[in-house]
Amino acid sequence: MNESASTEKVVPYALLGMTVVTGLVDAVSFLSLGHVFTANMTGNIVFLAFATAHVSGLSVARSSTALLSFLMGAILGGRVMAQASADSQIRFAAQALFLDGIFLLAASFCSIGYRGDLEHSFQPFAMIALTALAMGTRNAAVRKLAIPDLTTTVLTLTITGIGADSSLANGNNPRLARRVAAVAAMFLGAALGAVVINYSISAALWLATAISAVCSVVLFRSRPTPDRR
Repeated sequence: MNESASTEKVVPYALLGMTVVTGLVDAVSFLSLGHVFTANMTGNIVFLAFATAHVSGLSVARSSTALLSFLMGAILGGRVMAQASADSQIRFAAQALFLDGIFLLAASFCSIGYRGDLEHSFQPFAMIALTALAMGTRNAAVRKLAIPDLTTTVLTLTITGIGADSSLANGNNPRLARRVAAVAAMFLGAALGAVVINYSISAALWLATAISAVCSVVLFRSRPTPDRR
């Protein structure tokens, strides 16, 4: 088996791991940081609209912090990936995921001692900003890799594909296992996050950081080496 084929097999597993991280991060942000998403910007835009309409329990400030921080992370990730050639995308994506891990690590330290005080503390805003920076940076890298059905944060098109390309729709079920795995990974991460934050919000973020670090290393080690035959 050549290196390119080996890389193509390893990369999806790393991205599935990052999908688990998304579930963990959104569990923390939604359940512990005031009903805001820091990974899923579709949901966050909707929350921002609801907050603008003065729906109780939602905050324009928190949702705006998540949105702007995610955008800044996407810019950072885009600058990293802009340096990548066709042969070096995996290496630069691993670097972007390393930055993702650094931001999550900072959020983990920031979460130490957090007890859910949303009104009189800068701490939740720092956690929102750092996790959104991490997710934006990673999304820019994953977007550049363009691995089908593995965006790591959005499942709408993945679930649409499961149905629209199914046998019931006269399709041939392409990449069905990958699509189902992506849905399962998100579910697992969110469920795990929901359980862990009952004991410690900090533990959930440390777990997300650890998984992100492992995925970054796996992605870096899977990169093809063009100088070796």
